[in-house]
Amino acid sequence: MSSHLVRNPGIPLDLEWVSRTRVNLPAVKRRADTLKTRRSVKKQWQAAWLLRAVTCIDLTTLSGDDTATNVSRLCFKAQNPVRKDLLENMGMEGKGITTGAICVYTSRVPDAVKTLENLNSKIPIASVAAGFPAGQTPLKQRLEEIETAVATGATEIDIVISRAFVLEGNWEALYNEVQAMRKACGEAHLKTIIATGELGSLTNVYKASLVSMMAGSDFIKTSTGKESVNATFSVALVMVRAVRDYYQKTGHKVGFKPAGGIRSAKDALTWLSLMKEELGDDWTRPDLFRIGASSLLGDIERQLFHFVTGRYAAQHEIPMA
Repeated sequence: MSSHLVRNPGIPLDLEWVSRTRVNLPAVKRRADTLKTRRSVKKQWQAAWLLRAVTCIDLTTLSGDDTATNVSRLCFKAQNPVRKDLLENMGMEGKGITTGAICVYTSRVPDAVKTLENLNSKIPIASVAAGFPAGQTPLKQRLEEIETAVATGATEIDIVISRAFVLEGNWEALYNEVQAMRKACGEAHLKTIIATGELGSLTNVYKASLVSMMAGSDFIKTSTGKESVNATFSVALVMVRAVRDYYQKTGHKVGFKPAGGIRSAKDALTWLSLMKEELGDDWTRPDLFRIGASSLLGDIERQLFHFVTGRYAAQHEIPMA
């Protein structure tokens, strides 16, 4: 089961709160620019933060050529994300360092369940569902896909919203849709992808985030990773401010997941610092923060290799990266 401790029960749709929202675009851009230019932490502090980042990764494969074999490989890497000798050198062997989850298509969930059982692993299994990535299939079919994923072993569901509801300002329809998907999830935790690159404005990003949380989303997520624009610091600031506003008003903590285009260890450190500064230390842990990525882990492991050995690894020295 997911490590998210307390679920977001949602609240009744508050259209007054939604309608009075305005986003100061120049201020958001100024704040986002400061994130890109700051100096990173160094040495052992950097290594510690990189290990924290590993535990927040949703290690992902969402390709048309996914097979049981590469899903099994993904699960093994999620359970053993950093070379054992590197962990031993850092005094972290036996500390349970794994990725936050693995993320696959619904049809591949049984493969993940089988592999993780063989590994005796409790890593959460996240499944994209609800007509991912476009969300253009009928609602009945999307709900059935969610139910299938949960029935076959998924403990987290990454759904996509209907972007048209946001672009049309039909907040009641969006609320009802996400609420129905939350119900279809049962005990599985709901991560709602609002597809920020297709919503037209940062004000729409905030409103879609807010309505999704009101409907009971346990996480809000930036992107499917398939859009032309994915996780940017500008949209992230707007979304995490929505998370903060929702928490301050309701007392319910909602997680945040950036996804798409996050490939470097330096990026991971910047995302962690953003979460710590805007929301606090609770949101730098996997129960409230995830990074959707497929190649990020390889670069983090290379940086940890450099920290331990003083040199960068050759490709063959970082297996399965």
